[in-house]
Amino acid sequence: MGKIIAITNQKGGVGKTTTAVNLAACLNYHGKKVLLCDFDPQGNATSSLGVTLGKHDLTSYEALIGTQRTELTIKHTRHGDIMPCGMDLAGAEPELANMQNREYKLREALEQIRDKYDYILIDCPPTLGLLTINAAAAADSVLIPIQCEFLALEGVAQLIKVFKAVKANMNPKLEIEGVVLTMYDSRTNLSSQVAEEVKRYFGAKVYHTMIPRTVRLAEAPSFGKPVIEYDKYSRGAECYLSLAEELLSRNEK
Repeated sequence: MGKIIAITNQKGGVGKTTTAVNLAACLNYHGKKVLLCDFDPQGNATSSLGVTLGKHDLTSYEALIGTQRTELTIKHTRHGDIMPCGMDLAGAEPELANMQNREYKLREALEQIRDKYDYILIDCPPTLGLLTINAAAAADSVLIPIQCEFLALEGVAQLIKVFKAVKANMNPKLEIEGVVLTMYDSRTNLSSQVAEEVKRYFGAKVYHTMIPRTVRLAEAPSFGKPVIEYDKYSRGAECYLSLAEELLSRNEK
C-alpha cells in the first residue's frame, strides 16, 4: 500500500510545486510507482509535466467531489502518473462545505487507488483551507519546503498547529515526513543563517539535501518537463535525485 505524502506550506513561492513535480519524477526514476496528485487550483504541477487538459478530461476535482472513480482521473506520463488539476477545483471548497465528512473526501478518493502505488504525493494549495485539511487528513505524512530567505519560518508555527489539530481530531497517524530547504544559495550568509534556524526548529526532520536556486529549475516547467528530463546533469536534477534517495532511505530501511 502506497505512502501518501502531502507537500505543503501555506506561504507561496517556496518551491512547493517544484518539489512535488521533481521529487515525484525522481522517485519514478529510482523505480518507484508514483502518483502526483495536483491539488492546487493553480494547476502548476499539471502544466509542469506537460499535461494539457481537454474539455472533457477528468481531474482531481471529480475525484474529490466523488462524481467519478478516482482511476478515471489519472493520466500517465513518462515520469509517473498524475491526477491533474483543472479550474473547477478553485470552486470546490463551497461545495465541500455542505457535504458530510467533508474533511475526508480526498482520503476516500485516494483509498480507491492507493494499493497501485509506492508513493502518492499531494501538491497542496498555499493556504490552510479545506483543500489542505483534506490533504492532511488523507496523508501519512507532510513534507514542508522552506525557502532560505528572510522570514522563512513565518507562518510555519501556524502550519504545524493546524497539522497537530488534524492529527488529534482526524488523522492520528499523521507525521512530519521532513523539511526541505529550498532556494539555497551557498554564496550568501542569509541562506546559511536560515538553514541553521530551520535546523534548530525542526532538528533531524530537516533533510540533508538542500535545493539550490538555479536557472534550470526555473526554466523546466515552461517546457513541461521535470528537471531530470530538461537537463539531467544540472545541479537541480542532481539535488532532487539526492532528495529522492534520502526520502527512500528514511522510509525503506
